[in-house]
Parts: sequence; structure tokens; C-alpha cells
Amino acid sequence: MNPHTVTSLKRTVVAALAVCAAASAMAGEVEVLHWWTAGGEAKAAAALKEQLQAQGHSWKDFAVAGGGGDNAMTVLKSRVVSGNAPAAAQIKGPSLQEWAAEGVLANIDDVAKAEQWDKLLPKVVSDAMKYKGNYIAVPVNVHRVNWLWANPEAFKKAGAKLPSNWDEFFVAAEALKKAGVIPVAHGGQNWQDFTTFESVALGLGGAEFYQKALVKLDPAALNGPTMTKVLETFKKVKSYTDRNAPGRDWNLATAMVIKGEAGMQLMGDWAKGEFIAAGKKPGKDFACVAAPGSAKAFTFNVDSFALFKLKNEANVKAQKDLAAAIMSPQFQEVFNLNKGSIPVRLNMDLAKFDDCAKSSAATFVESAKSGALVPSVAHGMAVPAAAAGAIQDAVSQFWNDDKMSVAAAQAKIAAAAKTK
Repeated sequence: MNPHTVTSLKRTVVAALAVCAAASAMAGEVEVLHWWTAGGEAKAAAALKEQLQAQGHSWKDFAVAGGGGDNAMTVLKSRVVSGNAPAAAQIKGPSLQEWAAEGVLANIDDVAKAEQWDKLLPKVVSDAMKYKGNYIAVPVNVHRVNWLWANPEAFKKAGAKLPSNWDEFFVAAEALKKAGVIPVAHGGQNWQDFTTFESVALGLGGAEFYQKALVKLDPAALNGPTMTKVLETFKKVKSYTDRNAPGRDWNLATAMVIKGEAGMQLMGDWAKGEFIAAGKKPGKDFACVAAPGSAKAFTFNVDSFALFKLKNEANVKAQKDLAAAIMSPQFQEVFNLNKGSIPVRLNMDLAKFDDCAKSSAATFVESAKSGALVPSVAHGMAVPAAAAGAIQDAVSQFWNDDKMSVAAAQAKIAAAAKTK
């Protein structure tokens, strides 16, 4: 072999090694704390993992026994304190601000600007992803909470029509009851009680009252006549549930509507996944309409990932690629088709989504413009955890105690709102 060939081969090998070194230098590990372990969610997580692996990064699940509750947050805190934070963790609502205030979250404005998140997200959602004007988290999806699910056969049997306001709701409930159908499927857990309560508040008081009373915790709104009417109506809903409701899981309540044992359920759009899994078709086997009186409003529950400060440069690159991937149209489509929610991006092609999702997406866009897009208190989007927990407990006590007066409940809720 002549010396020129040897030299040229050496150059080629050195160049190839340099390319490999550069590639491996930018290939990082992304460690993610999430609890997408069931069915469609697991499929969606696998799709995100594949997307990142295609970019050369490795994915590591940070799984904690006990799901997405206190165990996970306790382990996360100890990891962060010891300087060993994961790239991303499933955290949402006011908790994002609490973590950011500790100075442990990364500023990902460069990704957000490059991907134009400010244009792609409604301001109320983008504001929730920022701390002091900087993006510190990435949103995954939007769940609409103020839905009413109904069984058309049960309504036909009762000769009832789907309600568009609370007066019509009680007319339908009475007709279902007379036809031997449980009017309202409910699971007596405090977050389910509050999901019903906030839909009543939104339907009777409108978005402005909802914001004042349940987001700003304004004493005048909490103690005023609209709240009195909300509590009276809320308690009346209970009289149309069955005696086995206490402690029942939400999906078992949905199953009652699927089977025609119950006529209606007030629940977020994750209930749709249960209907679909049972082989039911929207518009034919089940109806999805806005909770009474709230057709033009939208209570949102947005899942999101907080992004933690990392030291390793390759891992920082992997983290930024993760943030961009989560907001990509491909992931937004596959995740939300599996989860029953809708994409958080405003310019998505919804061709593959069903009519419930298309209706939800249209209201999401319109309510963002009109100011009727409001955060769900029941799902940790609106107020700090301590106050939210205290208010939910007060509402559930009223739901469960037939001797408690509306005035006493109102006073209890107003006092709970002051919890710090």
C-alpha cells in the first residue's frame, strides 16, 4: 500500500472517529419521572421514548412505587436535594411555581422560542408553564373536566332529553328515576365530589364567578348569593345518585353508564377512554355534552413536565430534545389519541380524533379567546395544594352530611380558602 493511501486512510479513520465522538458527546441520557404505565398511556410513553432514541439519546424510567402520589414527590425531593435530579418529572399547576421558587428548575426559553410555544399555546396555559416569565415546564395535553356523559338508550327509555342547563338536568334526572334507571353515576371520593361541584359552579355562575370564587378565593364571592345557589344545586344532584356511591372509583361509575344502569355521569374526558375500551362509539352508544350551563366554558387539567437543572452537557441536550418532542405534532397526536385528552397545541390537525375531542378542541380555542378557559381546582390546576385540599374536604363534608346546612357549608368553604 503506498504512503498516500495510508495517509488518506488514517485521515478517513480520524474523521470517522471525530464524527462518532461528536455524536456520542451530544447523545445524552434523559431520565423521566412519570406514571404512564397503563394501556394507552404506556403506548404513548413508548412512542416518546422511540422518538428520543431515534435522536441517539437513551431513556431511563424513574419509576416510584405508589404511582404519582406522595411517594414519588418524596423520592424526587431527596434526589434534587442531593444534586441528582432527573431530567424531567410529571408536575403540574401551582406545584410548578413552588419547585421553580426553589431554584432547581431549568430555563428552557431557547427551546420555547425556537419552537414558537407562545404562538402555539393559549396564554393561560403558557403562563402556567412559566416562572417569572421563563419557561420551566412543557405541557403534554389538555383534559376538559366539565363534561356530562350519557347513555342514549337510557334517555330513550325515560323519554328524556340531554340537558343544557341545571333545570333541564333535574327534569332528565326525575324522568330517569321514574324509568328505573339510576340518574347519576357517582363515585364518592373527594376529588369526584369536587369535579361535580366545580361543574355546578361554572354552569350556574359562569367563568367570571368561577375565577373569583374558586381561583382567586375571593371572600365576597365565596360568601355571596351565587355560591349559596351553587351549594343548593350541588346537594340536589346527590339526591339522584345511588346509595352505593361512597368510595366507588370513577371508572366503575362510568361502567354504570356504559351498561345503562345509570343515565349520566359528570366527569372529565378520561371517562371517554372507558367507553372506547368497551367498544362504544360516540354519538351512537354514548353522548358527550358540556356539563349543564357550561357549553361555552372549559375547565382544564393540563399534564406537564417540570425540567430540572442538569450539569452534564449531553444530558442537557437530551432534555431539550425531550421538551421539543413532547410539543411536536407527532407526539401530541399519538399521546392524546391514546389518553382521551386533546392536544395542547392550537394548530393541530384533528382528522384522527373523534367528535367529542373535536368539540372539546373547538371550545378550548374559543374559551381561550373569550376568557372562559379556567383551571380545574379538583385536579390541582388552580390553587396551592393546602388550600385546594381544605376546600375539597369542606365540599365533601357537605355532600356526605345530610344534616349540614348550606350556610354552614358556605362558612366552612370560606374558612378553608384561607388555608396556607
